[in-house]
Amino acid sequence: MPKVTEEYMESKRKMIVDACYQVCLRKPVEMVTISDVIAETGMSQGAIYRYYNGLDDILADLASEIRSEYNMIDTFEAILGNKDATLEELIYQVFDCLADIMEKHLTDIQKINFDFGVLVINEPERAAKIMAEIKTPSNLEYLGNSALPRLIKGAYSLGYKPIAKPEDIVLFVSASYAGIEKLCIMSHCYGTGYQNVKAAPKKLFGTLADTMIVLLGGKPNVK
Repeated sequence: MPKVTEEYMESKRKMIVDACYQVCLRKPVEMVTISDVIAETGMSQGAIYRYYNGLDDILADLASEIRSEYNMIDTFEAILGNKDATLEELIYQVFDCLADIMEKHLTDIQKINFDFGVLVINEPERAAKIMAEIKTPSNLEYLGNSALPRLIKGAYSLGYKPIAKPEDIVLFVSASYAGIEKLCIMSHCYGTGYQNVKAAPKKLFGTLADTMIVLLGGKPNVK
């Protein structure tokens, strides 16, 4: 019997993860079953279990792949490393970057990320086990743990007078991000949302950037 190489194993795992991705585009993550993935791959159940212990292992690899493929941390670092930009300009650039990501991927990775959030709410223990297998940091984690604190620290060092505590600003921005994501996903992917409200990421993140600048004691570019 020919030896099965790691490259072959990896290609099979990728095929399974890609199939799971396609299923997750059509269904909420918490409603996806191993049978869905099996049907999408065209493989037998026994063949699937040669590479994965179950659906949640596949979902963990899917989440890791999404985080790696759409990692924007280097982009954020480049923005924050611009010594010639004002604090306000840096904030607008960071939030414009977030808007671009959401706008381009509303119906794919943002939809799946949102669904994972719903899974956390409805099945916290299951979600915790899946997330424990993910080693790649997320853009949102980086935003809350690094980018926002650095922008706030920069405001203090430049003599700005914030009108809210640093931790409250980070919490407010994080909660607002989640709200924008929910509104846009519900509107674009599930056909629901608030009546007569156009869920436009660019506009919403622009307003959030204005608000953060005000909270830091700066001057937003409100036209």
